[in-house]
Amino acid sequence: MSDALPVDARGLIKTYGEIVAVDGVDLTVAEGQLVGLIGPNGAGKTTFIDAISGFVPYRGEVDLDGRGLDGQGAHARARHGLARTWQSIELFDDLTVRENLAVASYRPSAWATVKESLSRPVTSTERADAALELLGLGQMAEEMPEDLSQAQRKLVGIARALAAEPRLLCLDEPAAGLDTLEGQELGRRLRSVVDAGTPMLLVDHDMGLVLGISDYVVVLEFGQVIAQGTPEVVRRDPRVVEAYLGSAAAELEPAVGRP
Repeated sequence: MSDALPVDARGLIKTYGEIVAVDGVDLTVAEGQLVGLIGPNGAGKTTFIDAISGFVPYRGEVDLDGRGLDGQGAHARARHGLARTWQSIELFDDLTVRENLAVASYRPSAWATVKESLSRPVTSTERADAALELLGLGQMAEEMPEDLSQAQRKLVGIARALAAEPRLLCLDEPAAGLDTLEGQELGRRLRSVVDAGTPMLLVDHDMGLVLGISDYVVVLEFGQVIAQGTPEVVRRDPRVVEAYLGSAAAELEPAVGRP
């Protein structure tokens, strides 16, 4: 495994006409690290993930394990090990949970592809089974997505990205729509993923969740970094408190501890 940073973004800029959505952002994720990216609505969080994962053009530099990704499309970045999830959960509803993960993790050779055209296709892989167990989904591996709760579907989406064995896993609003207990359980699962060896960049509006499980936090406002550091440092930063004045400010207090 490379000694280079799983991801190193420098001077990232994304504009939409005269609107600057991301304005010169530097952000790194180190080995074994969970980095939280927070900020008010419209701060540029999802746009930042869209940029580093190759779904929107940008100015600046993005490296993955020391490899420059600039100019490469989303499919190439995924092949190099940059995986992401989306705010909406798009599962294959006609496949079981296990088969959803197998699709993401299976990388057949040309000969294997020929053999599968003449026989039963592969419906599971070791990587898929490992992701199921890590996220506590083993007992529902043969369930259909339509029979799962919203929280379970969220975990399946994360497990599917994890089954591809990414070098960096980017999660965009995984706790959206979950209640407090479901969010806390999600936090424990996400922390276990990082502790098992997959670095993570986490974007979520649930600041209690992000501040409770992250090693390092970056705060955006109007596309710019206004604060960064450990969760304890970020909570006390007056610029962060001001940015979150109102009902969301209470979430800056510790809410979800590490498991």
